[in-house]
Amino acid sequence: AQPGSLLIDCSTIDAETPKQLHAVTQELNQQNAEKGLLSNMTFVDAPVSGGVGAAEAGALTFLVGGDEQSYQRAQEVLQHMSKAVFHCGKLPGSGQAVKLANNLALGISMSAISEAMLLGTRLGVDPKVLAAALNSATARCWSSDTYNPYPGVIETAPSSRGYEGGFAVDLMLKDLKLATDAAAAVDLQTPMGNQAQHLYQGLQGEGYGKLDFSSVLKYLDQNSVDKTA
Repeated sequence: AQPGSLLIDCSTIDAETPKQLHAVTQELNQQNAEKGLLSNMTFVDAPVSGGVGAAEAGALTFLVGGDEQSYQRAQEVLQHMSKAVFHCGKLPGSGQAVKLANNLALGISMSAISEAMLLGTRLGVDPKVLAAALNSATARCWSSDTYNPYPGVIETAPSSRGYEGGFAVDLMLKDLKLATDAAAAVDLQTPMGNQAQHLYQGLQGEGYGKLDFSSVLKYLDQNSVDKTA
């Protein structure tokens, strides 16, 4: 890397690796300084949230971990492809910590909304009426009002195009495993997260891996024993 380079890692990984990458960057700076060379490289982790649609619209949310000066430099670059750039903490890995917490909640909420949509429709409620009611009531969340898993409710959602595109089941399962592993490392029980991980393992095992993660509704629907009761 060139002297003064800003290194931005936008992948979703564990929260410890960014600390190691930051340490390597600092070590290289020290080695260059001892040789009389200008270095001053900085590193931040900046995983993204928002999905494919937000990426195409330049409206992603970046979750940045790093010191204030590095965050300010990163913001100057990332603001051109985002709707928000959050400074999640001065420690490397803070961005990853927030991303894992976000996707833990996302995997759980999508599973819950899928169950709710199937329950309501099997009880005779029109899916669009049900979704509108949920989105005006206390169940409202991104999984219901923006990315509803029931086909035809939101025309732009992957559920309305056969669950093609979007955020793959394989990726959601990867993130849930990262989140539950991180929780175990800090002695935190995540019963709902563990259940969501188990559920998405079932999807992957039945060939849903490349479909959007909202296909959990289709999986639950097709794996219900009695659809007429």
